[in-house]
Amino acid sequence: MSIVVTGATGQLGRLVIEQLLTTVPADGIAAVVRSKEKAASLAARGVEIRIADYDRPETLADVFRAGDRVLLVSGSEIGRRVAQHTAVIAAAKAAGVAQLAYTGVLGGPDADFQLAAEHKVTEQLILDSDLPYTLLRNGWYTENYTANLAPVLEHGAVVANAGDGRIASASRADLAAAAAAVLTGEGHLGAAYELSGDVAWSLAEYAAVVAAATGKEVTYTNVPAATHREILVGAGLPEGLAAILVDVDEAIGRGLLAGTSGDLARLIGRPTTPLAETVAAAVSAG
Repeated sequence: MSIVVTGATGQLGRLVIEQLLTTVPADGIAAVVRSKEKAASLAARGVEIRIADYDRPETLADVFRAGDRVLLVSGSEIGRRVAQHTAVIAAAKAAGVAQLAYTGVLGGPDADFQLAAEHKVTEQLILDSDLPYTLLRNGWYTENYTANLAPVLEHGAVVANAGDGRIASASRADLAAAAAAVLTGEGHLGAAYELSGDVAWSLAEYAAVVAAATGKEVTYTNVPAATHREILVGAGLPEGLAAILVDVDEAIGRGLLAGTSGDLARLIGRPTTPLAETVAAAVSAG
């Protein structure tokens, strides 16, 4: 039996493996990746590398073993994820895995924004498969904001159409630690966890945190949805992605990413990483 992480060279998957390596021998961990070269550093540490591609179901046939505990990290290609996830679920069922954990979205079936649609379908596919499961409904990553500090600092503004909505974000490292906890612990089968930060914050508060961390004037500018979409497209984003991000902001305005269930802190055994800490780390990293 191995603990298997798909998408293991991605931003979340790699952090999950790093967390697992603190408590699990490397030879008990398997990384499912598309590129052997990208996984070279994991292989050098003793992690087993299994090559597969979500888009090629035949490559998944021998990736899982009976008794494996598997983390399905959701695909990153919006619009293709249902087919990709279907292939992984089918392979996991054929192998007889002992657990299939899935990184979904906060709110599960109640999330009514576009980005949640494929996650909701995937959750239902998992339920219909009769596999032993754990649903990890991840909230918004704090890094979704801190990764875009450069334009914020250039213009002195956080621009969005989220109104006064609040976001209970969490760091990727926190969410990776939660995934590792359910893969190594007991009592998580059949559970659905709403994973969010301990404190929900507004974009005005975020702007103030960035200003404090950088010593620069930064304010929050709320704009109409159509205007925000034009700004994003003008910055080079594809129209489809811009529409999805605008839709997420509208969901934030409706309070759909503000929930603070406490599930994440309970799973990782500590408070979640404060917004200011993640911002400070991003500023220090340049």
